[in-house]
Amino acid sequence: MAKFRKVQTKFWDDPKVTEELTPEDKLFFLYLLTNKHTTQTGIYELMKKVAAFEIGYSPESIKSLFDRFINHHKLIKYNDLTKEIAIKNWGKYNLNRGGKPVEDCVKKELSQVKDKTLIEYVSDSIENQKLKTIYDTYSKAFHDTYHDTSEKIQQEEEKEEEEKEEQKEEEKKNLYFDFVKLTESELNKLVDDLGKDITRELMIRLNDYIGSTGRRYKSHYFTIKSWSRKGGVKVDSGNSKGNKPSDGAEYDELSL
Repeated sequence: MAKFRKVQTKFWDDPKVTEELTPEDKLFFLYLLTNKHTTQTGIYELMKKVAAFEIGYSPESIKSLFDRFINHHKLIKYNDLTKEIAIKNWGKYNLNRGGKPVEDCVKKELSQVKDKTLIEYVSDSIENQKLKTIYDTYSKAFHDTYHDTSEKIQQEEEKEEEEKEEQKEEEKKNLYFDFVKLTESELNKLVDDLGKDITRELMIRLNDYIGSTGRRYKSHYFTIKSWSRKGGVKVDSGNSKGNKPSDGAEYDELSL
């Protein structure tokens, strides 16, 4: 497709152009509409230093013009990372006629746009409904993908936070003997409820059982509480055989 850009004569009658743009602004705007880097979509890559060289302005002047057109006139958007520029009303004046060659060109160029949010920005001004649908299709595909990706990232971040919390909670627990882990408050509660001797006896039994079987428990605190209830534990300095829970099943009950 031949590469040329048209500027309608009513460009000079536009109230925004005649009342708001300075002579410098008008030259810059015409450059943005007609330079050799433009595409059929109104979204194209343009480095600021290249624009400065081609117009003959200093880098400082070009930077000021970009800032004015983005924030004051609100006629363009620019991505400093991808170096892509989008012309707000491009579709209104340059996408009036459709046809397969134009549609194919638009599809190809939209697929190459790096910052997909610029597509929706240009799409708002397109009056040709068929071409607008093409823009909207690419924009919707991006938003759907972005939503799915964001949701996945959020889930991963939440899972990571949960793991950190679990790890933090685990770090707060003190290790007794070889395997028993209890927080200071859990140990104090067991001593208050069962007494120091019974608590120690059950901690030793749990430690030995974990060591001999490799069992894992969600909570050593609740395992000891459960054993104390089901075993009817009483400390006997002479013989502690009767203090052990009746069988291995009771040991395993709270295991993972």
